[in-house]
Amino acid sequence: MDFLKKRILEGATFIPPDIIKVDMFLNHLIDVDLLNEIGREFCDRFSDKMEKINKILTIEASGIGISCIAAQYFSVPVLFAKKGQNKNVGQNTYSASVFSFTKNKSFEVFVSKNYLGPEDHVLIIDDFLANGEAVRGLMSIVDQAGATLEGVGIVIEKGFQDGGAKLRSEGVRIESLALIKGIEDGKPIFADM
Repeated sequence: MDFLKKRILEGATFIPPDIIKVDMFLNHLIDVDLLNEIGREFCDRFSDKMEKINKILTIEASGIGISCIAAQYFSVPVLFAKKGQNKNVGQNTYSASVFSFTKNKSFEVFVSKNYLGPEDHVLIIDDFLANGEAVRGLMSIVDQAGATLEGVGIVIEKGFQDGGAKLRSEGVRIESLALIKGIEDGKPIFADM
């Protein structure tokens, strides 16, 4: 993913000790051409699961754009977990508590039971993986639904935090497009992948 690493080097800012700010191209102002490359790469990395994956699951809000572009390559719908109980979702939901690293607080996420069930084979996609809380929350929802998790696609993984290592040690397949193992002098140190 040289194009993603290049974009991180050119545009990201780093706030010590552990914030990687990419809102200028990934999760506030969105570079659609970059998302298109990301979607294609997720499709390539999960090509062995193409016949099985029938839904992409993400969490609002930053994961939605990435997931929608990727879904075009998989030809599947995107389902996103909503933060907070909404009247339009109703009470017939799966839910999980998620701790947000960037917001430093917990919140509940909900998915309607009408859209996820035992027949589903799910690919989780998100913009960041730090401590793994968002992924764990989405995995809990997949489990509650009796669905099958086929893998997790992450745009940027903070390898200097333990979320990815813990999830991998539990047998979760994670494909991270950029793995940053540290930040030194305001620059990312990428892990070889």
